[in-house]
Amino acid sequence: EVMAAMFPTARIRLWDLPVRLFHWALVALIVCAWWTAENHLISWHRLTGYTILTLVLFRIVWGFVGSTTARFSHFLRGPGAVGAYVGGHMFRRGSPGHAGHNPLGGWSVVAMLGLLLLQVLLGFFSVDVDGLESGPFAYLVSFDTGRWAAETHELVFNLLLALIGLHVLAILFYRVVRGENLVGAMVSGSRRWTGTAPILRFTSPLLALVVLAGAALLVWAVVGLFGKV
Repeated sequence: EVMAAMFPTARIRLWDLPVRLFHWALVALIVCAWWTAENHLISWHRLTGYTILTLVLFRIVWGFVGSTTARFSHFLRGPGAVGAYVGGHMFRRGSPGHAGHNPLGGWSVVAMLGLLLLQVLLGFFSVDVDGLESGPFAYLVSFDTGRWAAETHELVFNLLLALIGLHVLAILFYRVVRGENLVGAMVSGSRRWTGTAPILRFTSPLLALVVLAGAALLVWAVVGLFGKV
């Protein structure tokens, strides 16, 4: 736990280890999903999709029970707060930072999780043009519906790439315009802070392991019991 304290400039702990591991594992898995699809490694592509789903489910639960900066209640704000941030602080170097995601970045997290969840679920029902390779639940829908799922699966991936591109641009913007190193904070878990240090509470990593194991068990049970590969 980080207690409030007065420091002119200090380094504070910001991101917990589970959030940081989730972030970088997701980067690797998205690259892996693209590569296995491009090289028609369907078995590995499915496994990658199951792993992404496990991580997304973990992150959703962690957004309710995790550390302060991981919680949706901490970083999701209404349109007024988003507008005030964009109009009042976003473009000003040296303006007060946020302990975690800013109001605009918070909604990008939700968008990313939503698109990833949709992407995996569409893959579950997808069928290729020959009907030879399909997702584990494609047997529940018609061929035409399976083809629609496959085409939409590709479309959503393009939307994900666009969102990732915006994310990279945002990182560069914050580095150049505001002088904030977002990548460094997500690697080390800490950042420099000026003024009153925020009160942040950090949940035990052991709980993260329990949540992750539960998510993995759920995905394994659903696919294993009801899916056909």
